[in-house]
Amino acid sequence: MLSDLAVDHREKAYALLKADADKILKLIKVQMDNLTMPQCPLYEEVLDTQMFGLSREIDFAVRLDLITEEEGKALLDNLEQQLNVLHEAAQKS
Repeated sequence: MLSDLAVDHREKAYALLKADADKILKLIKVQMDNLTMPQCPLYEEVLDTQMFGLSREIDFAVRLDLITEEEGKALLDNLEQQLNVLHEAAQKS
């Protein structure tokens, strides 16, 4: 029963972190589509702030042993790859 609870907490922690990563991606998409371009300091500030916040959340979850370092790194890497695709598409426009 205790291990089931631990697995449930791990799954919830990962799902919450994934949801936060998805929110950052959506925020950047909206910002790129409607407000500013990637060269704008505001864009860079929002992106840096959001990515820093997510990395701190991930570090906290790793320290609590809710996710592994590899899972956390994969979440950040995946988000960075998606943001790079968005950035490249915006530059081609």
